[in-house]
Amino acid sequence: MNTEGQEPAVLFQFLSKLGLKKFYPNKLTLRSLLEIKESSINEEAVISLEEIPRCFLRKLFKINAECRNITQLSKDQEEDDDLFSLDPYTSDDSAENKINPLDLIVALFLCADSFLQQEMALKMSMCQFSVPLLLPHATNSQSTLMLWALRDIVKEWRPHELSQSKGFVENNIVQANIPFYSFVRLKNCSLSKSQILNHALSHGQQHHNMFIHRDMEGGAHERKVANGLVEVCWYLPCGRENLDIFPEPVAVANLRGGICESLAQFTFLFQVSTATFVFMDKVETEEHEILTSLQDVKSKLFFVVNRKERGDEQDMRSVKTTMEELDLPNSSVKIKNSSVNTAEFLKKLCGAIKTSQSDIKTTISIENMLEKAVELGLSVDESKTDEQKKATEKIMGDIGVQTIPHYKKLQLPLQGENWKRLSQLEKEECRTKEAGDSSLEEYKSKIQMEKKEIRRKQSKQNMSEGMKSFIEALSTSEKEKRDFFLKWMKFKFNRHSREKLTKLRNEFKEQCEKKDVKEIAKLDQALLDSSLGIEHYMREMGLIYEFSLQSEDTADKMSHLPGLAADMLLDGYPSELLDGDASNIPERWVTDVLMELHRKVGEKSRLLVLTVLGVQSTGKSTLLNTMFGVQFPVSSGRCTRGAFMLFLRVGEDMQCKLNCDFIVLIDTEGLKAPQLAQLEDSYEHDNQLATFVIGLSDVTIINVAMENSTEMKDVLQITAHAFLRMKEIGKKPVCHFVHQNVGGVSADTKNITERKQLLDQLNEMTKLAAEMEKQSSIKAFTDVLDYDMDKNNWNIPGLWHGIPPMAPVNTGYSEAVADFKKNLLETVKRDRSDDVSQIPEFLSWMKSLWRAVKYENFISYRNTLVAHAYDNLCKEFNEWEWEFRKEILSWQTAAELEISNADNESQVETWRGLVAKKISEASQKVEIQQTMMKKKLINYYERKDRRVKLIEKYKMDFHCSINSLANEIKHSVWTKLDCVLDLKIGLKKAQDIQGKYRSVIEERVMKLLDDCKDSTMSDEQLTQEFEKMWAQATVNIPGLTEQEIPACILNQLIKHFSNRNVNEKLQNIDKLKKIGKDKFKITRHHVNSYKKKVKYTFSSGDLQSFANSVIEISTQFVLDKTKTNGDYHESFTRDLLEKIDESLKQSDKCSKTNTQFEIDLKLHICGIASREFLKMHQTFLSENDPRRQLEKYKTQYLSDFIDLYKKTDHCQRKATDFVRLCIKPGVEEYISRSLGINIVDEILTSCHSAEYSSRSFFQYNIQKELLQKDDFESFVRYITKYGIYVKDWIFHDILKKMSEGKTLFKLKNENLQVIVRKITGALEQASKGEDGVLLPDNQESITQLINNMRRCLIKDIWISEEAEKISLFEIQSTCHPFTKSLSKSLSVLKEQLEEEFSNSEDITDTLNKLPIKPQDELFRRVFGCGQQCPFCKVPCETGGKEHKKHHAAVHRPQGLGRYSITDTQKLHAALCTTDVQSEATFRNTDTNWERHPYKDYTKYYPDWLISPDPTIEASDYWKYVLVQYNDRFTEEYKAKPADVPQAWRSIGKEEALKGLKDAFNIK
Repeated sequence: MNTEGQEPAVLFQFLSKLGLKKFYPNKLTLRSLLEIKESSINEEAVISLEEIPRCFLRKLFKINAECRNITQLSKDQEEDDDLFSLDPYTSDDSAENKINPLDLIVALFLCADSFLQQEMALKMSMCQFSVPLLLPHATNSQSTLMLWALRDIVKEWRPHELSQSKGFVENNIVQANIPFYSFVRLKNCSLSKSQILNHALSHGQQHHNMFIHRDMEGGAHERKVANGLVEVCWYLPCGRENLDIFPEPVAVANLRGGICESLAQFTFLFQVSTATFVFMDKVETEEHEILTSLQDVKSKLFFVVNRKERGDEQDMRSVKTTMEELDLPNSSVKIKNSSVNTAEFLKKLCGAIKTSQSDIKTTISIENMLEKAVELGLSVDESKTDEQKKATEKIMGDIGVQTIPHYKKLQLPLQGENWKRLSQLEKEECRTKEAGDSSLEEYKSKIQMEKKEIRRKQSKQNMSEGMKSFIEALSTSEKEKRDFFLKWMKFKFNRHSREKLTKLRNEFKEQCEKKDVKEIAKLDQALLDSSLGIEHYMREMGLIYEFSLQSEDTADKMSHLPGLAADMLLDGYPSELLDGDASNIPERWVTDVLMELHRKVGEKSRLLVLTVLGVQSTGKSTLLNTMFGVQFPVSSGRCTRGAFMLFLRVGEDMQCKLNCDFIVLIDTEGLKAPQLAQLEDSYEHDNQLATFVIGLSDVTIINVAMENSTEMKDVLQITAHAFLRMKEIGKKPVCHFVHQNVGGVSADTKNITERKQLLDQLNEMTKLAAEMEKQSSIKAFTDVLDYDMDKNNWNIPGLWHGIPPMAPVNTGYSEAVADFKKNLLETVKRDRSDDVSQIPEFLSWMKSLWRAVKYENFISYRNTLVAHAYDNLCKEFNEWEWEFRKEILSWQTAAELEISNADNESQVETWRGLVAKKISEASQKVEIQQTMMKKKLINYYERKDRRVKLIEKYKMDFHCSINSLANEIKHSVWTKLDCVLDLKIGLKKAQDIQGKYRSVIEERVMKLLDDCKDSTMSDEQLTQEFEKMWAQATVNIPGLTEQEIPACILNQLIKHFSNRNVNEKLQNIDKLKKIGKDKFKITRHHVNSYKKKVKYTFSSGDLQSFANSVIEISTQFVLDKTKTNGDYHESFTRDLLEKIDESLKQSDKCSKTNTQFEIDLKLHICGIASREFLKMHQTFLSENDPRRQLEKYKTQYLSDFIDLYKKTDHCQRKATDFVRLCIKPGVEEYISRSLGINIVDEILTSCHSAEYSSRSFFQYNIQKELLQKDDFESFVRYITKYGIYVKDWIFHDILKKMSEGKTLFKLKNENLQVIVRKITGALEQASKGEDGVLLPDNQESITQLINNMRRCLIKDIWISEEAEKISLFEIQSTCHPFTKSLSKSLSVLKEQLEEEFSNSEDITDTLNKLPIKPQDELFRRVFGCGQQCPFCKVPCETGGKEHKKHHAAVHRPQGLGRYSITDTQKLHAALCTTDVQSEATFRNTDTNWERHPYKDYTKYYPDWLISPDPTIEASDYWKYVLVQYNDRFTEEYKAKPADVPQAWRSIGKEEALKGLKDAFNIK
């Protein structure tokens, strides 16, 4: 549009008034209007002129026909009724605030860019408004033919000649050859031309103001910039004679203003028009000259004369003169006078048009008016697109020569048969329905080979010339050129579709009526093959990129393609998400395009995804287009299948409120296309599509058409099924049902019945879907979604106001849609969590969802985002669990110390009371921690940033795990406190004996001293005398009584079996400790039925291995108990039997056995335990034997004796002895008590903490290390003795980590510093009395000093009273020197211990003797429930212990778990993850050796959830292991080698590790 800076002030003034000046010329973009802003949601009254343009556009884009009525500012009604407003001197005061709608339209078209102009024209046409044909520039001397602006308008009509056949014509309005009638006026014309035209083009009740006229709101205001505007509209027949005004279509042009001021426009109109109607009251001189200069006017020129009641004869003479000079016949003059009413006059006018129609020989399309416009000096808006038009014609040049299928084969080869075959193979790889008798893994390998070959072929395809040109045109740096190119492509393709597909559609329709399924399928395929659009070129571009990645050479050349597609998405173009033709997603392409978009927006890509689903042709796309002003294709033909996404930016003012940066609209093909319902795969296709798009969406709109209940039921079943699947995977989209074509003020009330009926149908369909998905607990739709019958249902009136094609869009429709949009987004604002997907999460979800669709498995579906969210919760849960355990362990050690420090002179009952009190305290403490942990779980689920909705279904599992944990800890604390009590009672007996004989020894020492005091003796003589005395004094010290430990254990075992009627077998046991010395052997008597005994020879190896494993685990448990310094306690046997029961329960092998097996196994283990526990008991008795304990102090007494004899100052020695005998054991015990917790904390907070953060990550690390070690024995031990291997691995891991950088020394030293500070502080405090004054410096004060110290340190260390009495025996020093000596000895002790810790290298011994063993705590953290897959023996990784379902990230070939094929004895190579998706069967003792389908494995193993592998490569790790060690596993398991697929042999170590990373979602 060449304005050349000649715009007059009036235009700038007008644009400034409307706030549009900054957009002139052509700077207002479509993209800016589609942005989601507050103003686009909430309609508010216009209060300033600057708001009018935006408000008009918003309403127009909602296709609201009332948009032209908002050009006036709101004001009080009183102002309109003001008498003084009639005063001519004051009436113009408010003229500045009055806008003529035509001026607004012209101003907006002048400011809009080419694409916004197109969109405005399209929306105005839908509203049945006239649209600009010639747009005036700033002055009427210049105009632009708006050919480009009108190119997007496509209309349908039915000429009368097609009435019988019910055919119709569909054409682009600028290309249609339609008779063109122009209506102009002279300067003096009192008749409203526009009003007359509105009447003429409207029928009966369907009156509509196509043209703005003086009696419309704002229409009477003076026009500022609209004169010279030529508008055009079309009358299109519907094929009914009684309704149609004209039998054929008619184009009507209307010139605004007189012809004198718009001469160029008038000349153009006259030359291109079929006929021109000139409205007039009279003809002035200048007008006469213009009219009489016209050529060839007889059939082309009509005068419409308004004769006034008191008409001026001179006026009529001017008209007559002009007529005569033009030689116009009377028939070409239509007179409107007072005797002729409007209806009669319209008949005359329409009659003239009809007559003219019948005489037409040729017509000219608007497209063909271009030459005439150029000839007359008019500019053409389309002229700047010539370059892009030529580029399009170059690409599409061959289409007319070749058939479309042939053209696609040559120009778009990658989306042909190979791509479709690849898509089929990917699904078959997941479902293995066609495997037949082949080995499943071999079959999958063949599929992989075929896929690889197809990919190789695809990557070798050369890019076609058409695609080169297409990509070159898209690659332009000028956005406008690219957009023009794409528009031209769209126009050309649409024209082709209209021309070429109409015949196929008609044939398709005929066959649908005949219900010939073969022909329907054939024609449906022909329609798909013959349809061609931009989406096919974009798809090809995506596949070029997808397959270019196979080669490094091509990958670099194509690396820019995702950026091009991302730019298009950002500019509002739809992009194909799911290729409906092949039913596949080019995942790499979609991923890289969206990731490129993510980068382009600075990684701010929070998404709100919205989808519309419903029956085909029920207005889904129209609904989206009206809601958001977008342009999804609206067509009656089903040509493109699949799903498309479109990105809408969210304005800054709404980003926080909606918590998103983009709204993603997903438009799909219609479900349940009636004509395709008979095809085999129709339901499956629709089901997959619905599941996929509902799974991607945050908001789903179901478009309901109640008139067809059969189709509706099918759609409801499909959607109910999809929502049920989403519930299974933890996603809860918002769902709204939209009822279209529902009008009337009572609609809501009347529809309560229909809504209830809908809910009943939804409940029925949900129940059916639940049965199919085996979800018996789901009974109603409300079990699946939060559904409110009132809030989730919306009534929307019909789209058209009247009978198409002349019906405008119903204002009620656009208002209802706007209201629905507002409420929907308000709901989103209210309910939107912080846990929103950005593009990376959206892609991850999409891939996993598509995988689940391909597998047709949602119950065992485990999406990567779900896995990530679950893993995060497991990590947090593990932290809470350790905090819980640590708190109770710390309390427990304090309680043990308190019991140990209890007064030894007290009665045992006093101690029992203390323990009972502590047990009660423990229960309260556990309950407090349990409540805190539950609160943390609740808080975690209330957080909005961790995708907690995805793992909602696991909440109860974790809740139960907390209860289980609390019970386990409570039981453990009670048992431990009982053990401490029993130990104290046991020690008291020894200490009583020791105390008694200590007194005897001390008396003898004093007597000997008295005997020797008068003689002079050497040290040697004194020592000899002391030895004699010691021998006599200790000769009769009794030992401690040894318990019959084996008998105690046997009694406990008998009690354990007391309810099983097996006591006779156990009563015959003579000596338990003789049992279990030989290797345990499985016999025939260990299996039940005859049938099982027949199979015994095949399964005894399995059972023997299991028994050996239980024995090894139990023996390890016993040895761990014996490594402590305590005495045997009956709880050890109780715990041991519980552990054996747990192992028996956890393994399916025990189902093969009988009670005899259990008795023999427990007897064998208890025999081993009896010997070990007896040794432990004997060691304890030996360590605490009174004689042995007193022997420890012999040197001490000898030194005291000699010092007393010599009267030596022994103050420092006494202090050193006290520290050595009393303080040092307490310090060492303090460090030992704290060290276990310290080590766990150190490991969990160090750089290695991730290894123990969750069970799945632990599994990854341990398997990674196995791969690196490459040691067969380790693999076997890991697989067959998982618990033992893990415990050993953790123990050695702790050894390694504690030796690194002297970590153990540092931890010990830290504790040493703490306790020494406490003792030093206690000594200082103890040296003073209650009044804070130093104790008197006498001997008696030493006792007070020690008592004070004990009181200060009672919660930290235990000071032995016996050791205290011995070390302070006959002390001669006074308090103050002794205190100083103590302080000095403490410093020495600290240095000694520091040196000991530094030099100590025996970390193993340290760990084994710790009361709280870090290896056990870490084992508990990562081991979990201990359950193993019934087929491949992979351990469960589910968090907590009390979960409903066991799950593992990746399973193994079943042969690795000793599973062999019964008939051949070959190790079974198939993966259980493959088998459970197939038609394969299994048999074992659990099925009583009857064949049972793998896919129904839950009948026998209901607690297991075996998910499909996330990728085909996920199990590469274990495939690699089986191939590497096939022969050695065969030898180990005494079976024959597995038949491994050839493809597995090509898996290397790197691929194995990559597969492991993929399986555990490690980046």
